[in-house]
Amino acid sequence: MTLPEQIVWGSLYLGICFLIEIVLLTWCTQVIRVLSLRLEQSKRFFTIAAPLCTALAFIVLIHTFQVWLWAVVWVLGETLPEWNEALYFSLVTFTTLGYGDIVLGEGLRIFGAFASVTGLLAFGLSTAFMVALMTRVFQEELIS
Repeated sequence: MTLPEQIVWGSLYLGICFLIEIVLLTWCTQVIRVLSLRLEQSKRFFTIAAPLCTALAFIVLIHTFQVWLWAVVWVLGETLPEWNEALYFSLVTFTTLGYGDIVLGEGLRIFGAFASVTGLLAFGLSTAFMVALMTRVFQEELIS
């Protein structure tokens, strides 16, 4: 893959991952809003724990889906021959752990780096979401 192709395809998959994350975090917000209304009269523990658990479940689902999306790219693009290897490489790259036991060829290094950038930005967005949610939940608890 040429450098411009790596940048275009890497940007495309990065954009798809962010679209998925934004859609699912928006849905998560709506689910939490409905859940909070239903739990209004519940014990304090549930009014705090339920939104946080829901958000964490969504975030784990979102990140898992993104890791699988990159694994699909590696297998269908015939970069990595088997699913186990593709999923492992995808997860290690997405989390920026980068053991280095699987290395892409020169023609895919920039493209592979986009998987790392996707993970960095996804974790940042998820962290910001959790901080905003926790601020909101604890602020409402202090008021009531």
